[in-house]
Amino acid sequence: MTVMAPSADKQLTGLVAATFTPLTTEGEINLSVIGPYIDYLTEKQGVNNIFVNGSTGEGLSLTVEERKTLAEDWCVKAKDKKVQVIVHVGCMSLKDSQELAQHAEQIGADAIAVMAPFFLKPKNADVLRSYLQEVASAAPTRPFYYYHIPAITGINVLVRDLLEGIDELIPTFRGVKFSATDLMDFGQCVSYIQPNWSLLYGVDEQLLAGLAMGADGAIGSTYNYAGCHINKLIAAFEKGDLVQARTIQFRMQEILRFAIKLGFDIGVNKQLMIVLSGLSLGPPRLPVMPCPHDIAVSIAQKYRHIFPEC
Repeated sequence: MTVMAPSADKQLTGLVAATFTPLTTEGEINLSVIGPYIDYLTEKQGVNNIFVNGSTGEGLSLTVEERKTLAEDWCVKAKDKKVQVIVHVGCMSLKDSQELAQHAEQIGADAIAVMAPFFLKPKNADVLRSYLQEVASAAPTRPFYYYHIPAITGINVLVRDLLEGIDELIPTFRGVKFSATDLMDFGQCVSYIQPNWSLLYGVDEQLLAGLAMGADGAIGSTYNYAGCHINKLIAAFEKGDLVQARTIQFRMQEILRFAIKLGFDIGVNKQLMIVLSGLSLGPPRLPVMPCPHDIAVSIAQKYRHIFPEC
C-alpha cells in the first residue's frame, strides 16, 4: 500500500473519540461494523477524529495481527469520510510496537500514539524518551504522540520532564494524550509546548478544567456517544460562556457518577455505547467482563434524561 503524505504540521484540535473494538459474539473482530460506526460518529456526534486500538478499544488484549487488521480497516473507511485516525501502537514489547508503528505508516494513518510499557517499566524520563524514540523511528513520516495514562500504566514520570528536548530526539513529535488528573503537570506542559504540538486532555469528567489550562482538544471514550454535547461545551468555552460550559460538564459528571456506582468500566461503557447507538459492537474480551444489559439500559435512561437529543 502506498504511504500517504504526513500531516505533521497540522495541529490536532477538537474532539477525538477513543473507539471501541467491534467483536462478534464469539469474540472475533468484526470489521463490518466499522463503516456504520464512523457514520455514527460523524453524522450523529460531530466527531471527525478517532483513536483506535487504545484502552477503550482493548488494544493490549488484541494480537498484533488483529491490531493491524483493525487499524487498516479504520484507516481505509475513515479516509472516505475525511476522518483523521490516530493509531495506538503501544505494546509490552518494543519490537511489537515498532512493527505496529511501521504498519500504521504503511496504511496511511494520520498519526501514531504510544503508551509506555508497564510490565517492565521505564525508570525515569530519560529511559522513557529513549523508548519512545525507538518506536517513533519505525514510522519516520507519522506525527507521534505520547499517551500518558498513569492510572493504567503505573508510570508517574512527569510529562513536563519527558518533554524536555524530546523534539530533538523525535522530530515527528506532535503532542500528548494526557489522561491524568495532575493539572499542575498539564499546565507546565502547556507553558512549554511548541506551536505545532497538541495537548489533548483525556479525563472526560473534567475536560473543562483541561480547556481552562490550555488543552487543544480531548480524547475520550464518552465522546463516542456524548460528542454532540461536549462539542457544545467546547463552543461555549470558546465564546466565554462559562455558565453554559459548566452546566454541560456538570451534567456529564452526574451521568458518570451514576454509572460509577453501577460498576462503570470498559465492559459497561461498551454496552452503554451499544444501547445508545444501536451498533453491534459485541462483548468485551476477557479479562473484561460483559455488562448486564439492564445496567447499561439504566445508565442510558439516566443519560437521555439529562441530555436530550442534540
